[in-house]
Amino acid sequence: MNEIDYKDIKDFGREELERLFLSVEWSSGRYPELLVEAMRRYDTVLSAWDGERLAGMLCAMDDGVMTAYIHYLLVDPAYQHRGIGRRLVEMAKESYRDYLKIVLVAYEDGTGFYESCGFHAAHGSVAMYLTEMGD
Repeated sequence: MNEIDYKDIKDFGREELERLFLSVEWSSGRYPELLVEAMRRYDTVLSAWDGERLAGMLCAMDDGVMTAYIHYLLVDPAYQHRGIGRRLVEMAKESYRDYLKIVLVAYEDGTGFYESCGFHAAHGSVAMYLTEMGD
């Protein structure tokens, strides 16, 4: 594997997004055309590249002054445990250093990672969502 390059871009190909999202078994990967459009609309998209291969990404949205929300952080399993996710989080923290808070939803098996990056659980909160609104 080559050295990882980090980029702040919003234009991605359908295939590279589909491959990355499906590599971590996220259902979003079944909608690559929507992912392409979504990447263009995020406030922040940070990506990790091994040559031409998309190895990981972080996507965030913000209100412009106070709060940023990390929506996606994913790293291809072939590239996990190499510091890529941590580097993407550090880049996001730097981008949002003047904000009051950065919020994210962590799945149970990821809480240890996020805690090691300086995040802590909000006491008394539960993540809630609606999904597949068009069905």
